[in-house]
Amino acid sequence: MANFAQEMMRSGLKVLGKFAQSKFTDDPARRKASEKVIFEATRAGFKLAAAASRTFAPKSKADKAERPAATRRADLFDLKPTEEQAMIREEMRKFAADLLRPAAQKADHECATPAELFAQSAGLGTVLMSVPEALGGASSERSLVTQALIAEALGHGDMGLGAACLAPAGVAAALAEWGTADQQSRYLPAFAGENPPAASIAVTEPRVLFDPFLLKTTARREGNEYVLDGAKSMVPLAAQGELFLVAAQDDRGPAVFIVESSTPGLTLEAEPGMGVRAAGMGRLIFKGLRVPAANRLGGDEGFPYADMIHRSRLAWCALAVGTGQAVLDYVIPYVNDREAFGEPISHRQAVAFAISNIAIEVEGMRLLTWRAATRAERGDNFAREAALARKACAEHGMRIGSDGVQLLGGHGYTKEHPVERWYRDLRAVGILEGGLLL
Repeated sequence: MANFAQEMMRSGLKVLGKFAQSKFTDDPARRKASEKVIFEATRAGFKLAAAASRTFAPKSKADKAERPAATRRADLFDLKPTEEQAMIREEMRKFAADLLRPAAQKADHECATPAELFAQSAGLGTVLMSVPEALGGASSERSLVTQALIAEALGHGDMGLGAACLAPAGVAAALAEWGTADQQSRYLPAFAGENPPAASIAVTEPRVLFDPFLLKTTARREGNEYVLDGAKSMVPLAAQGELFLVAAQDDRGPAVFIVESSTPGLTLEAEPGMGVRAAGMGRLIFKGLRVPAANRLGGDEGFPYADMIHRSRLAWCALAVGTGQAVLDYVIPYVNDREAFGEPISHRQAVAFAISNIAIEVEGMRLLTWRAATRAERGDNFAREAALARKACAEHGMRIGSDGVQLLGGHGYTKEHPVERWYRDLRAVGILEGGLLL
């Protein structure tokens, strides 16, 4: 497969070379645009070749799959983080404040996550905590609340960069929770290493009124293989992705297939959207792509697909909580320092009420998300709680972003302040499916 990718890159570079030498690029009016086309295409080609160069091979033959145990908590309802969770959250907050926040504007403009940030987030253990201890990771039980705290902290830095950092952990969590023994032994050891693969879950499709339980991407069984046809949109880390979990409709309903980026039949299109641009969103197109039948997540028996969707939605909710908190933390000092008619604008009742509403909505979003995550990690039914959290985060998150822009007045509409980016990011919570997983 690596040879396939290298040959594809060589062919692409030949085409680009001819394009660069053509008379079309000599025209001064077109030169700048042509140079940008050549640069972006060359960079994409090298990314694809690098992604395709990794090979996944089983480390050892396992008799049974390793599953994270359900978390045992006291019967008393208590949302106070444990000492370990508080420490992890604090480290993630520092990482988000020191590294994600300063890099966010440039990453949003370039629609890509800097490679060094991706590597640094992996070094903090964001992926390792989703891999079972038996396979070299640090997970012994479901830790959805911990993952929610991590997502919230990263979202406080930037939602797009946070999504990119969390996407590989989501794939590792899905393999740990529902993968067969062979799937785990082939793919999970790579996630436990120093250089975990760029990976994400591809569910959303490019069509209106998308329903993750009524997929248009199809998987047709032919002997010992499945043939995938269709398209997935808004996939994080699409350009540098090495592994994808692709949701498709087979003869039994929605299923998920493990697809390596080097597989023939997979093509990529850039898909910069309104928000979450730093996550490197892209569109995956499948035309006659063949994967072994053994790559069906959970094997022939399948797995609870609805749980994956609900957990993915909770991941976006946790990111939204962090971004909503970032809006609140930013606008409070602004309205206290900004003066109009001889006094801070925070003295105006309308401004004070708007701030208090943001605080109330953020806290409500947080409690609903934590409650759903707590039930999920204990193995209880959490579909209702996940739906409530998503509903609240989609509606209130959008309002929080809008109010943040409004409270800054004309400044809120400029890129001098980050609230316009947070507003664009928060609008994505009610749209995106997949990509991440708590």
